[in-house]
Amino acid sequence: MKVLFVEYPKCSTCKKAGKWLKDHDVEFDDRHIVEENPTAEELKEWHAKSGLPLKRFFNTSGQVYRNNGIKDKLPGMSEEEQYALLATDGMLVKRPIVVGEDFVLVGFKEKEWEEKL
Repeated sequence: MKVLFVEYPKCSTCKKAGKWLKDHDVEFDDRHIVEENPTAEELKEWHAKSGLPLKRFFNTSGQVYRNNGIKDKLPGMSEEEQYALLATDGMLVKRPIVVGEDFVLVGFKEKEWEEKL
């Protein structure tokens, strides 16, 4: 099974996650989240596959999120508006993301990854 690994290479959690994938012989295509930001359509599809609340796709500890006061804006936004916002800047998107055929993992939680991968 080959998965898509969406990461920010300078992120320590992403580095750890990438090492985990290699150590567990998981085949993956690597994608830089800033250079090739997920589109609104991709985010919508990934959100549906993930079973997670859409808020989990936001990098809530990131500077772009905090500096733009997004926490206060989210409650008044539709899902479509949130997908569009996430698609504007890869630094708004929580990482790493692993996209499989029928699942999506957001963030690096080893236990979740062991179960799915």
